[in-house]
Amino acid sequence: MSAEISHSVAEVQGFYGPFSFPEQLLQKIWLRGEFNRAAARTMDGRALAILHPGKWNRLGGPDFRGARLRLGDQTVNGDVELHLYAGDWAAHRHARDAAYDGVVLHVVLFPPPAGHVTRGANGQAIPVLVLLPLLQHDLEEYAEDEAVERLANRPLARTLEELSPLPAAELLALLRRHAEARWRLKTHFARLRIERLGWEGACHHTALEVLGYRFNRAPMLSVATRWPLAEWASGAVVAEEVFAAEAGLRCWSLQGVRPANHPRARLRQYAGWVRAVPAWPVRLAGLAAQLPDVAGSPGPTATVRRTYHFTDWRKRLAREIAGGAVGGSRLDNLICDGWLPLLAAHGTTAVSGLWFHWFPGDSPAPMGRALRELGVLSARMQPACHGLIQGLLGWWLVREQAEGFPPPPPPGRGA
Repeated sequence: MSAEISHSVAEVQGFYGPFSFPEQLLQKIWLRGEFNRAAARTMDGRALAILHPGKWNRLGGPDFRGARLRLGDQTVNGDVELHLYAGDWAAHRHARDAAYDGVVLHVVLFPPPAGHVTRGANGQAIPVLVLLPLLQHDLEEYAEDEAVERLANRPLARTLEELSPLPAAELLALLRRHAEARWRLKTHFARLRIERLGWEGACHHTALEVLGYRFNRAPMLSVATRWPLAEWASGAVVAEEVFAAEAGLRCWSLQGVRPANHPRARLRQYAGWVRAVPAWPVRLAGLAAQLPDVAGSPGPTATVRRTYHFTDWRKRLAREIAGGAVGGSRLDNLICDGWLPLLAAHGTTAVSGLWFHWFPGDSPAPMGRALRELGVLSARMQPACHGLIQGLLGWWLVREQAEGFPPPPPPGRGA
């Protein structure tokens, strides 16, 4: 890439075609620590410990002010600048701007050409960290999660305006089409995770990530990387020690987290789960053949759930896979966002209908409200289900991509 070309948004080929990956999303990944921090090394080979990522600067100058890092055996305080491509440092002429004289780390998404050196004022070399090999997810999955988070807070007016005129049957068919696309995308992401981590590792990472929703996904993934399932199963992992280790890195997000969702409580929950069922990924794979195939049952959700004994299956999955340690809506999240896509990616083909009609879990509140306003849901025959909510979410995402809904205003300083 030529140093004269500046990139603030990367166009990347995804499962359904190209998608955008903006520099602001890279900044959020750095701020939240959504990468394998334990394996971070600069291009010159030094181990990097991120003691504090810095304060997100939404004004001019470096992206993060006042970071605290450990480079090798040296503690460094200063600013951090992020780019998608390493050449953007030169393209933006940061070396000639005194505002960037305090930059002690240049973070880039894509690996630069061999031999690249980022140089600051007076030609001094600035350490470079490449994030792409450290990411816990595929780039498309990060972009997808960011879009979902953004849309969860959108007003309902446009949705109701565009979908209300559709006849009921046409609206339901549209939601089903988008739900099917969402299902294919989720199994695609699950397949990538299995390819990267293996079956047991993928299950372990997914379980801890779901237990960390919404605010502590990143540190939970860090926990999964640092403490693999075998260590939990052997009893070598103590939840309080794990929590303290991540707290020492200032990674947990605790503001506004309800007691039941506190990461210390979730870690204890997972420890109890693994004590009860140490080889739970093996048991999950073995149970797959017994799951009901409801793909050929297009009837209303209430009928499908009665016919195939969804409530009994919910209790059985909670008991036999999670050892009775997880229940309620978080169990439903595990089933729909974790176990069923993993099973489908692992070769179990008959679970998409189960996923569609399953209980909605912790779905965004605006989704349920919109479906009720549209008359899609009814208490007796068509209660809220995972597939319809995912279908509406999928429609929203496609509309945003097609028409370019304006992004929300950027967060203020200190975000």
